[in-house]
Formats: sequence, structure tokens, C-alpha cells
Amino acid sequence: MAGHSKWANIKHRKAAVDKKRGKVWSKVSRAILAAARSGGGDPTTNLTLRYAVEEAKAANMPKDTIQRAIDKGSGTTGGADFETITYEGYGPSGVAIFVEALTDNRARTAGDVRTVFNKKGGRMGTPGSVGFMFQSKGQIFIDPSVTDEDAVMNAALEAGAEDVQEPEGDGGAWTILTDPVDFLNVKEAFVSAGIEIADAELTKIPDNSVAITGDDVRKLMNIIDALESNDDVQKVHHNAEISDEDLEALED
Repeated sequence: MAGHSKWANIKHRKAAVDKKRGKVWSKVSRAILAAARSGGGDPTTNLTLRYAVEEAKAANMPKDTIQRAIDKGSGTTGGADFETITYEGYGPSGVAIFVEALTDNRARTAGDVRTVFNKKGGRMGTPGSVGFMFQSKGQIFIDPSVTDEDAVMNAALEAGAEDVQEPEGDGGAWTILTDPVDFLNVKEAFVSAGIEIADAELTKIPDNSVAITGDDVRKLMNIIDALESNDDVQKVHHNAEISDEDLEALED
């Protein structure tokens, strides 16, 4: 789940990811395989593969498992051909939902996604209905323990980051936004500077957010959880703004 950039939302998502690591590894393996098949098995010359490998590392996938996926994808025989496809829809209170999928059967995936929206109280949209509300960005969160403002600012700006957002409240994290093509360079700049990264990914950032509370939060999360449980779905983005208190209530 990728949505509002508040650190609390990311922590909630990471906790959910930890509970279904096997599913996450399956998804990133598929992304690696597809990238290697379409652009070759060398991450230094295949940027899509490099991104996929970085996400696998962030999910703590073992190196040998990553390499097996690369080898399988870059082989000359066998295996399914995957294509990237997106779906758009709405959740409670008009929340925009943007779904990225990687599938070897477009009809199956479209039917599965539509079923989730229909059964979970959402509504499937037409192509382009909400996509224009999101921008592709690299998003990096600096660990909340890092308090050296000058070090964070210098590393970000010198590496070409677009925006640096200060921590929100106690225990918040620095948020760094980049153009997708600069994402890895900025990320590596923090690593080189010895600044600990809490989370980093390519994502979709909404231009505007919709504040939701109470039961609408539960309904939205039910839609997102059901979508993310689908093997074909890679990422789910939304423009909901959810309070720390509502997130904590979900966890309880």
C-alpha cells in the first residue's frame, strides 16, 4: 500500500508486509523475472531490473533467491510472458485507488480486480479516471533516529532530490522525494554518507489527499488488503489521508 506520505502510514504498511513476506517475495520475484526477460539480466544496463532488485533487497530477499529469479528471467527457454497493466477505481469517500499489476493473463487479472472493488464496497473506474491525480516519484524515508538536519539536507540536495520534507511530530521521519530517474542516485548518496534509510521505493504520490476516518479507514484497508493479496497485483496507491489514531485502531 502506498498513499499519503506520513511516516505512520509507512510503518503500518511495513508491519503488514512483514506478516506476508512470502507473498511479497513472490511479487518481487515476478518483477525481477519480467524485467530480466525484457531487458536482459544485467542490472547495470537494465534499469527496470535494477529497481526490481532494489525492492527485493528492501524486502530482505536472499541474494541467491534474487539471482535465481534473474537467471530464470534472462534464460532463453520456457516461462510466461508478463505485461504491466494498471487499474483505477474509488474507495469510500471518493478515495482514488491506482493499481499496478504484472500479469500473464489480462482477462483474469481484470476480473479479479473488478471483483475486489465490487465485493469490498469500492467502484472500478475507467482508464484515466484517477491516474492523473498521481505523480511517479522516488520516495525515501530517513530513519527517525537521524537528527543531523544539515547532513540530510546536503546529501539530498547534492544528489538531486526534488524535495525534502521535515519530520512530522515526535518520531517522524525525513521524507525525500526524487524524480524516478534520480531515485537510486539519491538513495546511494545517503548510504555513502552513512545516513540510515528507513524505507525507500518508487511510488505514486497524490497531488491532493482525502481525509478519511473511522469506518471508512477500515473499508479502504479491506479493499487494499484484498487487492494486495492477489498474486498479479504489484502495488496499490491511494490518496487517503489517515490519522495516526485511526491507524493504531486498525492495528489494535
